[in-house]
Amino acid sequence: MNQATKDFIREHTEADVRQLALRGTKDTEVDLTFALEQIAGRQMARTKIPSWAIVEDIIYPPHLSMEQCSSEQTARYKASIAGEGALVVDLTAGFGVDMAFISQGFERAVHVERQPSLCAISSENYKRLGLKHIEVVCGDGIDYLHQLDHADLVFIDPARRDEHGSRTYGIADCTPNVLEILDEMVEKADRVMLKLSPMLDWRKAVEELKKVSEVHIVSVDNECKELLVILEADEKPLRVFCVNNDSVFVFEGDYKSPTHLSGIANPLQQEPTQILHSSLFTLHFLYEPNASIMKAGCFELMEQCFGVRQLDSNSHLFVSNTEIPEFPGRKFIIERITTMNKHDLKIAFAGIDRANITIRNFPMSVAELRKKLRLKDGGDLYVFATTVAGQGHQLFICRKKS
Repeated sequence: MNQATKDFIREHTEADVRQLALRGTKDTEVDLTFALEQIAGRQMARTKIPSWAIVEDIIYPPHLSMEQCSSEQTARYKASIAGEGALVVDLTAGFGVDMAFISQGFERAVHVERQPSLCAISSENYKRLGLKHIEVVCGDGIDYLHQLDHADLVFIDPARRDEHGSRTYGIADCTPNVLEILDEMVEKADRVMLKLSPMLDWRKAVEELKKVSEVHIVSVDNECKELLVILEADEKPLRVFCVNNDSVFVFEGDYKSPTHLSGIANPLQQEPTQILHSSLFTLHFLYEPNASIMKAGCFELMEQCFGVRQLDSNSHLFVSNTEIPEFPGRKFIIERITTMNKHDLKIAFAGIDRANITIRNFPMSVAELRKKLRLKDGGDLYVFATTVAGQGHQLFICRKKS
């Protein structure tokens, strides 16, 4: 990067990249394509990798690589479960965000990547970040695995796109096919951390991989971002971690029938809430599980642990007579409950002209229900339209618990 290009990037760091591309520059010394790439990358890094965004002269890859790389928040979580040791190897390192964070607990790290351009970028960035213990190897990760003697941790994030650029989700459809190298990875590493598509059914992944000791379902701001699987040669009871920001809910045991809970000191023992027919039912609580709990599907365990009750086996909403602050999800105070009877609706929604609507196991869409109720979007009221076991379709009018 010459000085003219550096100056151009600094001068236009806040500019709209599309407008900048149309306008161009008269300075022939400026590498415009590279400059636009860097400006766009820096702008994305401010929210995705904020600790990198403040480092002078970090080099960013093309947009697709920036889009596919881990966020700093998820990379830090991986670092928290990676442990420590002498050597960590990332067989599919890409831009190197995961390796930069995971490697911080290890004496030595090897970053393996097939694309020479990404290897060159990562090598420069590690220097700027002061990560002198990371060695960048430009080559095929599987070839490197074959000649590897031993590592404390092997990390692998298979590419989830086929040769036509279409997204893939199944383990066998990703590149490389982890199932083909599973035994070798487990033999050569104390632990293997595998990053999979958040769209994948974690139970199916456990069945296919067989040597799973931990599953981490990682959500950020209630959006499921990653499915991480830890593989170990020694058989251990499976532990499933449901993570959403700072909330972590952990259960142990056979994934088909989880029976033991870890991470909650005193599971509450309450009588299940009695659902009443009143349209003015007040001061009871409704709970919406976070995205990781929804992905885990451990709904019966929620009842066992927190003393809450599901409204219906397919609604995945819970209620209780008293507040459960520890519940992993959003919490609401129920102000009213109403059936879909026209007269009941008129009474329940008297004086209400706007609300946030959520549909769960309900025969209408949000738009259809909003039109029927003549409600605008927004405000501080929340309407949950759902099915209650034995009582049919009902609407819960709530306020969010702060």
